[in-house]
Amino acid sequence: MLEQRYRWKNTQLREHIDVLDGMKAPHILLKNTTYLNQYLRKWMKANIWIYEDRIIYVGEKLPDDITGCEVLDCKGQVLVPGYIEPHSHPFQLYNPQTYARYSSYYGTTTLINDNLLLFLQLDKKKAFTLLKELRNLPSSMYWWCRFDSQTELRNDERIFTHEDIKSWLEHDAVLQGGELTGWPSLLAGDDMMLHWIQEAKRMRKQIEGHFPGASEKTLAKMMLFGVGCDHEAMTGKEVMTRLLQGYTVSLRYSSIRPDLPVLLDEILEMGISHFDRFFFTTDGSPPSFYENGLIDVMIKMAIDRGIPVIDAYNMATINIAKYYNIEYLHGSIATGRVANINFLSDEKNPVPVSVLAKGQWVKKDGVNLDSDHDIGWTDYDFEPLELNWKMDFDDLEFSMPFGIEMVNDVITKPYSISSDVSYGELSFNNDECFFVMLDRDGTWRINTIVKGFADRLCGIVSSYSNTGDIVAIGKRKEDIILAFNRMKEMGGGIVLAENGKIIFELPLKLKGLMSDKPVEKLIKEEKELKQLLKERGYPFSDPIYTMQFFSSTHLPYIRVTQNGVYDVMKKTILFPSIMR
Repeated sequence: MLEQRYRWKNTQLREHIDVLDGMKAPHILLKNTTYLNQYLRKWMKANIWIYEDRIIYVGEKLPDDITGCEVLDCKGQVLVPGYIEPHSHPFQLYNPQTYARYSSYYGTTTLINDNLLLFLQLDKKKAFTLLKELRNLPSSMYWWCRFDSQTELRNDERIFTHEDIKSWLEHDAVLQGGELTGWPSLLAGDDMMLHWIQEAKRMRKQIEGHFPGASEKTLAKMMLFGVGCDHEAMTGKEVMTRLLQGYTVSLRYSSIRPDLPVLLDEILEMGISHFDRFFFTTDGSPPSFYENGLIDVMIKMAIDRGIPVIDAYNMATINIAKYYNIEYLHGSIATGRVANINFLSDEKNPVPVSVLAKGQWVKKDGVNLDSDHDIGWTDYDFEPLELNWKMDFDDLEFSMPFGIEMVNDVITKPYSISSDVSYGELSFNNDECFFVMLDRDGTWRINTIVKGFADRLCGIVSSYSNTGDIVAIGKRKEDIILAFNRMKEMGGGIVLAENGKIIFELPLKLKGLMSDKPVEKLIKEEKELKQLLKERGYPFSDPIYTMQFFSSTHLPYIRVTQNGVYDVMKKTILFPSIMR
């Protein structure tokens, strides 16, 4: 399904030629620029003509007609292409629109996005209409096509159908298949997933892996299947292993894997001096991780650690555009490209002073500018969450012989429950909490104990999770029910209750999964949530990812899924979910 066959229509292309011939004036003229020319690997002098959303000319000439043209003398600044985030999860409390707007203030004006939430929550027609609407934003937005849900769904085979996967792959905004969190099933003989990979490659689209800790042999097998890139290298040695197998390596700096400083140091220690097969990604971190920037932060880290300056910018721009076959549109300042340009005070300071996105100013002279385009989320069924059922004490009965123990933010392992969990409150002398996952339609529940999440937490309830189901954790059943009732009343979100009082709430008005607030406000709210949980014994760094990933079967060892408590290594349901 091709939503937009051509980037510019024939009439627009004729207008672009008219600008070059002097029959029309450009909309913006950037004079006396010093810009990064990645093809020559030099800082060059030029004048840049921009008409609507396209760079019309880069060179010595000035236009004959500048009637109504905005003319800027760029002497004293350096210009680089807009940065590209190649691995974005634009649903981490924020929504694609608010995330794109915030990202653009820091110069990241092109996003290649995960489609999982849209795939699970919307029918194909509505999802594609939303993708078309998102084209109207100043940021350029592209998408992946997931082949698996990264969990165990009750109706998985009815969601990930061949028809829907094929339609997503055919969409012109979709640049790749993956990420392949379900790759073990591919190795085990899943020929449908292999067929989808084949289809993506036939369409000249990429396949991204998800291979934490994978052996050289596994990486070789996945390369043979058609995977071209992976973002899960956690050491310089793992980077080298991927390079030797022919991978492009996406270097990660995220809230739960802030690996980039170590990766850069070890890459340089290994003597790697050619950087064309590297990207940067922040891997869809929660709002507070972005308080000081996005890809610009990673470029600065690379420069400070000794990566050549031009290579550092290339890893955020042209390398990605080449890999995804969008070089003719993005990744460089050159004739014919989309007018995504960052204006810097210094070549070693990648934080932009001004930003053009599709030829529109989103930031100018240090001032962030509001976009006049808003998404009508209710048109796409992203309304406040409505639950027509209630939680009661019958939902908080616990009899399972073992629970799940937190190893870090997202890894869980099994443990035997030795204490009596039949009362309405657990002891505050240990770090055991009640854990409940409930179907958002109210048809099933899973009850167990989680160890290591907190030791002084009375009750937290979240409608934000990987599957959109409800997660409840705490030591006091009364506070869990209180938090649930408040979450339900406000149409979804995250709520903390303590000793009969609500002490924190973060509304997620878009289906209980995303906020409609600007990222700047979400940063403050998430930081408050993290502080409250820390004070109540949460020992890790990222509670948002913790709650999201309880059901994620691409992580070891024990997961809580729609089908029940799941052993990832044995691929079996240990305890099935209970019908309510």
